[in-house]
Amino acid sequence: MILEEEVRELARLAKAASVKLAVTSEGERNGAIVAMAKALRDEAAVIVAANGEDMAAAREAGTSEALLDRLMLDESRVNAMADALEDVAALPDPLGVVSLESTLYNGIGLRRVSVPLGVVAMVYEARPNVTADAAGVCVKSGNACILRGGSLAARSNEVIADVLAAAAVKAGLPEGSICAVTTTDRAATDVLMGLHGLVDVLIPRGGAGLIRHCVEHAKVPVIETGTGNCHVYVHASADPEMARAIIKNAKCRRYGVCNAAETLLVDDAAADAVLPPILQDMQEAGVLVHADARALAVAEAAGLATAGENPDAVLATEDDWATEYLGPELAVACVEGLQAAIDHVNRYGTKHSEAIVAADEEAIEAFLAQVDAAAVYANASTAFTDGGQFGLGAEIGISTQKIHARGPFAADALTSYKYVLRGAGQVRA
Repeated sequence: MILEEEVRELARLAKAASVKLAVTSEGERNGAIVAMAKALRDEAAVIVAANGEDMAAAREAGTSEALLDRLMLDESRVNAMADALEDVAALPDPLGVVSLESTLYNGIGLRRVSVPLGVVAMVYEARPNVTADAAGVCVKSGNACILRGGSLAARSNEVIADVLAAAAVKAGLPEGSICAVTTTDRAATDVLMGLHGLVDVLIPRGGAGLIRHCVEHAKVPVIETGTGNCHVYVHASADPEMARAIIKNAKCRRYGVCNAAETLLVDDAAADAVLPPILQDMQEAGVLVHADARALAVAEAAGLATAGENPDAVLATEDDWATEYLGPELAVACVEGLQAAIDHVNRYGTKHSEAIVAADEEAIEAFLAQVDAAAVYANASTAFTDGGQFGLGAEIGISTQKIHARGPFAADALTSYKYVLRGAGQVRA
């Protein structure tokens, strides 16, 4: 009961702040965000020290290298967080945008105007940079935020949230604009997502288990940010060197991100020519390949170890096609042409980011049209699915659903609208 009341009181504070935030000017909100960025730089040493404690505890607990990479902050990454906030401040104001304007038959003037959602609760795992991104995007869109980071980054998140909240208040925003649930008790998340009437929207960002739990149990609206079982499909017409460069980047640039490629599909007709150098790249990078029988035969012919204690490639199971590895592992399958590739992606993908490498324009257009995903690429790496890369500034998540927000979403997705009507005494008969 004590925990529930603490979280509820935090939500009440945020709700009261949201009313005042909704009527702040663009200049006030942008000024606060710039002040928040400066505060991050000024307190970088304190933030990095707190993160060092989180990293030490995570290593002791046997946390994977992929998660450690997500967790780690150094001065460069703190500065990148500050840069991202300044990018958000430079974006157009998402509030007050008139999307419809007319005069009704009765002379009443009608305008549809964008307004904040109110209180945005963000539940996320081992990425402390999300604390800054979410706070900045929420302030930009006039929303109060309640930040609930994972226990792995508890010290980092608490320090970052304190720094940002203090800077925002000093810059003139109401107290409660940026709130953080700092307890490591997991029950706090369940309390937060049950606060109908106080929390206007919940955004979970993390692994499949967290997202599924929020979607299934939340009593407030949820914007679902999905896991990333992303594919790169190499068509028979593809340039082999382009395909090689794209899959290496999509898989190996960073293993622990949701836009990393987890499955490579190659047209069977091109497998003997295209696959060997790609598989050798994976071997050199230390990536374990889970291959179907055809791809495994190519791997053996290319000199990869497919048996013994430390194989480079193993026979894939059905589970591999649906796995988001978030680490140095890649599923590889040979497919019988374009339609088989599209069917595979639509069956096993998570509607995040999917890519085709091809020279055949008809194949490209068919893939882009038929694949059901938030982002579809032709001849480019899936690594670009990111708010900053899309010109949106710091994102608050990457949505794999279709209602309200899809793909990387930022400040404009955290708005609704209201109809504003101005009359001169009209009454309805």
